[in-house]
Amino acid sequence: MLDSVRSRMTVWYSGLLGLFLILLAGLTYFLYWRNSLASMDSNLLELSETYIATFNAELKDDTGPDSVKSAAHEAMLEHRFRDVVYAIVESNGQVLLSSLDLPAVRGGSEKLTPEIFDANEFRELTKDSVKAGTGSFRNVPGGRNGFRGYVRLLSADNPSVKLVVLQSLHPQHEIMEVIRHTFYWIIPFALLLASAGGYFLARKSLAPVADMATQARGMGASRLSERLEVSNPRDELGTLALSFNELLDRLEKSFEQQRRFVADASHELRTPVAILQGETEVTLSRTDRAPEEYRETLSILKDESHRLAHIIEDLFTLTRADAGQYPLQLREVYLDELAADVLRRTRSLAIAKGITLTSSIEPELLLRADEDLLRRMLLNLLDNAIKYTPASGKVNVECRREGKELVLRVTDTGTGIPAELQSRIFERFFRADKARSRSEGDTGGAGLGLSIATWIAEAHYGRLELTRSNSSGTTFTARLPAAAETTETH
Repeated sequence: MLDSVRSRMTVWYSGLLGLFLILLAGLTYFLYWRNSLASMDSNLLELSETYIATFNAELKDDTGPDSVKSAAHEAMLEHRFRDVVYAIVESNGQVLLSSLDLPAVRGGSEKLTPEIFDANEFRELTKDSVKAGTGSFRNVPGGRNGFRGYVRLLSADNPSVKLVVLQSLHPQHEIMEVIRHTFYWIIPFALLLASAGGYFLARKSLAPVADMATQARGMGASRLSERLEVSNPRDELGTLALSFNELLDRLEKSFEQQRRFVADASHELRTPVAILQGETEVTLSRTDRAPEEYRETLSILKDESHRLAHIIEDLFTLTRADAGQYPLQLREVYLDELAADVLRRTRSLAIAKGITLTSSIEPELLLRADEDLLRRMLLNLLDNAIKYTPASGKVNVECRREGKELVLRVTDTGTGIPAELQSRIFERFFRADKARSRSEGDTGGAGLGLSIATWIAEAHYGRLELTRSNSSGTTFTARLPAAAETTETH
């Protein structure tokens, strides 16, 4: 039953509401009882005041030997109330006179008897130390639910005689019992209504979640284009649906990139494999071939095997990079020395195409990096620039410090990359072959050089950007943190 969220929400809501109602009922009951008791104390004080006023008036008119007792008796006759007892007691607790000796007032809820004066609480009440104008309150057992008692001096001139006023607590107990029974009925009924309403609201509120779950169950790798319906994008469930749709967007993009990657990799690998297979079959089909023909075939096989090995190595590098399994060997490297060394190694390629290599390199450009990867990034950028720069063109390498970053720029004078293709230039296997000229017979790469260069820059907490590309040439800029800013681990 509690497997569903709406059931658990209903139970929690009902439990908390029940606890709140019980606490509210208890607090209400306690406050009402205290207020009722305070009201009774005020009434007892008023009864004692009016009784003493009558007693003093009667005492002035009576000058006999038992004037005090006679005046007290007359005052009791004038102040007879239902469920109220007056008693005149001495300091030793002896009752001299009480209203129980008088005819009972009809309609009282208590059958009052003198046994109430035998209770220990009554004796304690009569022994309470009181002064003129003050009194003491105490509960006294007896009757159905006990009495509330008040004691004070009958007269300031005679501290040995006290007036005790008792009022039955039974009416208050009856009222409190009615309140208790009312709570016994109201709280369960309120909880029942609240549980039904809470379950209805929880079911209605969570209905979009059930709909989203139904839609999500129907989705798969072949239906990633579908999205969850968002009824209210401003509430929490709408935010959840939007977040899920954003996740689906990323998954769809990732799946599409993966499918394109596999297709492009298969295409790139198929060409050299087909060449290797075709040249081998042609060579083996004839036994009377000249040594020069065998040598030419072996040269083709060598070039294609090198190309195939290069593609496989690039794919393996990217795969390890994506899996986070390519550890960087960080150490202090001078970017200026590394760039100069790479320029020396690529000068022969530039000369073969009639391209001029120039450089503008500042000294002492220190950073912490993996030297082999950094060299590979620069080689890829230079190879890319030389490959797509026509004869008599220029390629320039610039290394400098800008604030806390080291900047590496490779600029060529090729025909540039069309604006509509520039956003895809760093994608794997992407080549803008139609936009950038090649030398005749140049087979080109697999379109992985810029992807690998981008990953190398990001692995060093930097970035690689295409900062300019138009008819006058193209500029790639790599920004890397200087040595003091580079993190030790990756």
